Amino acid sequence: MISCLNNRVRRSVRLGLSIFILTFTLSPLASASGSESFETWIEDFYPVAAKDGVSRETWDQAFKNITEPDPVVLKKAAYQPEFTAKIWDYLDARVNSLSTEKGQKMGRYYRQTLDSVAARFAVKPSVLLAIWSMESNYGDILKKTDRLHYVPRALATLGYADPRRGKFARTQLVAALKILQAGDVSKDQFMGSWAGAMGHTQFIPTSYLAYGVDMDGNGRRDIWNSVPDALATAANLLHKNRWRTGKTWGYEVTVPPGSFGLEGETKLLREWQKLGISRSGGRAFTWPEDKAVLKLFAGKDGPAFLVMKNFYVLKRYNNSDSYALAVGMLADKIDGVGGVKHRWPRPPGALLVDEKIELQRLMLQKGYYAGAIDGNLGKGSRAAIRHYQGDIGVEVTGQPTATLLRQLRR
Repeated sequence: MISCLNNRVRRSVRLGLSIFILTFTLSPLASASGSESFETWIEDFYPVAAKDGVSRETWDQAFKNITEPDPVVLKKAAYQPEFTAKIWDYLDARVNSLSTEKGQKMGRYYRQTLDSVAARFAVKPSVLLAIWSMESNYGDILKKTDRLHYVPRALATLGYADPRRGKFARTQLVAALKILQAGDVSKDQFMGSWAGAMGHTQFIPTSYLAYGVDMDGNGRRDIWNSVPDALATAANLLHKNRWRTGKTWGYEVTVPPGSFGLEGETKLLREWQKLGISRSGGRAFTWPEDKAVLKLFAGKDGPAFLVMKNFYVLKRYNNSDSYALAVGMLADKIDGVGGVKHRWPRPPGALLVDEKIELQRLMLQKGYYAGAIDGNLGKGSRAAIRHYQGDIGVEVTGQPTATLLRQLRR
């Protein structure tokens, strides 16, 4: 759910907050709206939380020894980059051999838990594993403590400092304090993203209160430390948003040239079939009376899909077509099926996902790269590429190309 939050956050205008950060750096006691200090803002906001049932004891516990906003939260809030990656790059970083193999491994390790969650909420294990992968890389981001923030302080910082994000943050802050008051998490473990997404499955506080589940039966809904609780909470969200048990999220399809203009339309699968749209691989549609929407995520030159009700339920977790597609595709691969048969329209010389992983491994072996091997060629990977290109005396572009990979292999 952290990526859902980021989608919301990216819509905010950053200039005002950037100006505030400069002011804050020069004068720590200046707020976004005037001269009110952070400590004063916290004290003045307590009556709002009290009206929603937050006790004074909980409030004092939450903010004991906290006197300043979190400056890292302010930087992250101000400088969130716009998402511009192509769909194939987005999928490469999330649906690949590494995420698939790890998902299958975690599926075997947590088989009993996954079976119990599936029996209770009627959501199949591979979908939950795919969400877990997307949200926290199967919990790995929780181990990177330098990237985590104390949730009440982070949300109070946004509520105090960010006029665009403030209303959202104040609502989440009250919800976070209800979580602390209920004893579901201790203060020292109440950590999350800069914008308040929490635990293995990255729930914001209001969503946690709506969908949190104590699956392991210890009296606490602990999505930070209990994998059963985290997976059941994700399953409960899907279940309550009318996940269709036993149904797929969608199909890759072959579209006749004359039908590309139907993108975005909704028809029964049998109606699509009459128009000449067929399932890739030649198999029949399993539920011909179900409705589906035609999606062309990369235009008419890329793969085409007919997406169904469960695709839109996944978007309740994160309101992004790319996210829902990635979860669906990864779940299929974890189950040992799926995979896109039509190629994405990558530019000439662009790398495929396994080649991106190979490039990172070769850069690591040669001492240029020290990050994760994940197929996500982000800032760290591109800096390593530039360093390597400079050392071998070729044009420094930072671009991962087939030519670069051949050079590394030599």
